[in-house]
Amino acid sequence: MSELHLIVRLWLHPEANVAEFEEFERAVAQILQNHGGRIERAFRTEEPTNGNEPFEIHLVSFPDDEAFKSYRSDELTLALAPQRERLIARTEIWRGIEVNYEI
Repeated sequence: MSELHLIVRLWLHPEANVAEFEEFERAVAQILQNHGGRIERAFRTEEPTNGNEPFEIHLVSFPDDEAFKSYRSDELTLALAPQRERLIARTEIWRGIEVNYEI
């Protein structure tokens, strides 16, 4: 088994409430943790954009693909779907591999 790394880009609906989004993300982080996953880092654009750039980018890890699949099918994850649809307009998920450029 090898660790799974995901790059997740999130676009919010223009009318989405940022505080509600942050509350939603805390709930997601807890469910991720239940499956051995975690949001390693989260980055947000500094200033409002024209909508072409994502609102946030997350680096997410899971112990393996099975843990990710388990998270996706978890009843708690599925229960958040209506809130997710109300807040998030678009999501892109890329699988990645870690590289190290430290000197």
